[in-house]
Amino acid sequence: MRILIYSTNFAPEPTGIGKYSGEMAAWLADHGHDVRVVAAPPYYPEWRTDPKYAWPPFRREQWRGVDVWRAPLWVPKSPSGLTRIVHLLSFAIMSFPVMIWQAFWRPDLVLTVAPAFVCAPAALLTARLARAKSWLHLQDFEIDVAFGLGLLKGDLLQRIVLRMERWILRRFDTVSTISGRMIERLLTKGVALERTRYFPNWVDVSRTRHGVAKGSYRTELGIPNDAVVALFSGTLGGKQGLMVIPAAASLLRSRQNTVFVICGDGLMKPDLEAAVAGLSNVRLLPLQPADRLAELLGMADIHLLPQSPDAADLVLPSKLSGMLASGRPVIATCRADTEISGIVSQCGLVVAPQDSTALARAVGTLADDKAMRLELGRRARALAESNFDREAVLSALFGSLKQRLVGEIANDVAA
Repeated sequence: MRILIYSTNFAPEPTGIGKYSGEMAAWLADHGHDVRVVAAPPYYPEWRTDPKYAWPPFRREQWRGVDVWRAPLWVPKSPSGLTRIVHLLSFAIMSFPVMIWQAFWRPDLVLTVAPAFVCAPAALLTARLARAKSWLHLQDFEIDVAFGLGLLKGDLLQRIVLRMERWILRRFDTVSTISGRMIERLLTKGVALERTRYFPNWVDVSRTRHGVAKGSYRTELGIPNDAVVALFSGTLGGKQGLMVIPAAASLLRSRQNTVFVICGDGLMKPDLEAAVAGLSNVRLLPLQPADRLAELLGMADIHLLPQSPDAADLVLPSKLSGMLASGRPVIATCRADTEISGIVSQCGLVVAPQDSTALARAVGTLADDKAMRLELGRRARALAESNFDREAVLSALFGSLKQRLVGEIANDVAA
């Protein structure tokens, strides 16, 4: 098949949507599909355009067998509600002619990854011009998140934007998202059940090895091998409620055998640096190379998954699958009625969001009970293998999609 992927974020971005869109495109190319991508230049998670892409603003390149077309966008230094909207709109506007040009290529499928939802109209028009099937994949409900976190405000504005969202969603042939709860939310937005698809974020289980040695990271950070490490690794953004980690670390600062490691880059990094100043039981690491991910995750005895209570039902963190695959228990800070809680309760502990005392107590409980850590870690690995393996996820989804598209195209020709 000819598959056109429209994704603001794309490889070589190492985390988040860019990572998953890149891996998906490469997998499709490796499995014989002709793949094109329209994307922005790399800028995430630093929120700074990669200097290698400063000029020319529009370019075409080859990446792992994928034909990538880049369109520029404006990247704010300090993203806020308004600047984020302008940021996303800038890419939607600048990439619009690039997308329309792809209609002449006649793709069979136009797959749009959101954020950014503002790109959806161009995707629908391109699919219509090319007589292709349209597919929207939602990594999160960015509009709901924006209003939930106060990035956008106003009842009238919310009603208008949600009505526009509902109108657009119902015009895609397929709408997928990454969790069961998010599928349920699609149904409330007017998407027919038969048009929805469950498309979870995956992990390369074979590379994220269960029981990997604790390795050189402990040496580099000056952490004894017998210490218990509680690790958060990921984008340091506003959706996670990250400030609960330094607060919990402060409560446990007298424990000599427990160390917190916070690894990543993002908007919250300056606040975290200030919060952990003077705490000897906390280490900070910048974002690490992808080829050291297994080693990084293996350093941990416990993984931390903090979540903002306002966003927990609107996103399912992509980092969770890697945590599970590493064979370590997870502590999540989220409401008990969320899908995150349903997963983590099988292989770790769930505490109330933004409750540093409860988080500190949970870390202490696991730090003092090695047998519990090992058993919960075994369950975590089993969950990853049975639910989030990359080859299984992509094969199941795109294998059935190809068969369905061939049948639909044949029916269209016959009609």
